[in-house]
Amino acid sequence: MSAEAAVNQIQWEIHKTNPELVEPLRAKLAEVVDPEIALNVIQLGLIRQVSIADKQATLYVLLTTPFCPYGPAMMDVIKQKATEGLNMPVTLQLGAEPWDFSLMEDPGALDWGMYT
Repeated sequence: MSAEAAVNQIQWEIHKTNPELVEPLRAKLAEVVDPEIALNVIQLGLIRQVSIADKQATLYVLLTTPFCPYGPAMMDVIKQKATEGLNMPVTLQLGAEPWDFSLMEDPGALDWGMYT
């Protein structure tokens, strides 16, 4: 997904500090799909912040529900894909605030007919 196509593209810290890493990271993270919703973590807006300090990345991540049964597995895959996309060590911080549909990056994905 290009930046032009994303109506609500989240602006991470690395958009300013390391813009060359944004697209490789987004491409890798787009491979991580929530198995219950069948949308990737980029579309869902689950990666809220990405920063780099001392050659290590930190991703601030939300889950769609606090008790997501796939949460631990998804976090492992997010870390793996982020490490591949950034080519550096990655630490994840799990956010405690609730996720909702307004955080989604891809508004077209809302057109399921389920949540009207």
